[in-house]
Amino acid sequence: MSPLKSTTMQRGVALSTLLLLLFLTLPANVLASSSRHTLTRSRNLIASDPIEGVHAKHHKKKFAPGPWKQAHATFYEGSATTYGGACGYDDLSKEGYGTESAALSTTLFNDGYGCGSCYEIKCVNDPQWCKPGQPSIFVTGTDFCPPNYALPSNNGGWCNPPNHHFDLSKTAFLEIAEYKAGIVPVQYRRVPCKKQGGIRFTISGNPYYNKVLVWNVAGAGDIKMVKVKGSQNLGWTNMKRDWGQYWITDAKCVGESLTFRVIASDGRSSTSWHVTPENWQFGQTFEGKNFK
Repeated sequence: MSPLKSTTMQRGVALSTLLLLLFLTLPANVLASSSRHTLTRSRNLIASDPIEGVHAKHHKKKFAPGPWKQAHATFYEGSATTYGGACGYDDLSKEGYGTESAALSTTLFNDGYGCGSCYEIKCVNDPQWCKPGQPSIFVTGTDFCPPNYALPSNNGGWCNPPNHHFDLSKTAFLEIAEYKAGIVPVQYRRVPCKKQGGIRFTISGNPYYNKVLVWNVAGAGDIKMVKVKGSQNLGWTNMKRDWGQYWITDAKCVGESLTFRVIASDGRSSTSWHVTPENWQFGQTFEGKNFK
């Protein structure tokens, strides 16, 4: 080793030793104060941003297609203004869902938490009634197929639990099967929902009862939690699911610019910061940030 390299290394070791000695001689109250400051800052960050907070860097993967499963499908008559009944969607055409929709059986509907989920479905194992080539349809769960406990689950009580069943819109059903079939065996899987634009928030109610319909959700499509935050006095507040995709709170929201955080069934969150102005009105719809 050259004399120059040896001298440089010795200086580096000496400097490291000096810094260690200085640290060890610091008063205990200084070290404790520094630790408390770091801990307090972390706690404040979590409190102010409970979902993202210090975990923001741990991004979850995008929603991906799930495994194929077996089910059955029927169809029912309706229109764009009726196919979204149990989920709260008023007009499926205007809200971007169209009539490529399905009423979900009790198990899939999951007390309304299944609203907005998207599926790929194809008719299988019935050459007489399935359309040739087994074409796929892509539908959104927008309604509820109620159980009929007066009939057996395999003979009329198609939507009884634990059956996985899709009562499709007539338009969707006729893309994969013949009208006279009535009911056909199908394969299905969850798929990512593809939407145009951002998540929409339609606010109704009154100053003491705020009701928000959350729709046009991409990614997983179905929601497990919604939070709201105001620009002044309202801190992060969990909203309660009323029915379908209606979320409610009795917190005072009027007069503040509102931020909504939507947490999907796959755990991913999307925050729409200050999506409303301070002078928003009941009956208005606002567009926020969607899942990619």
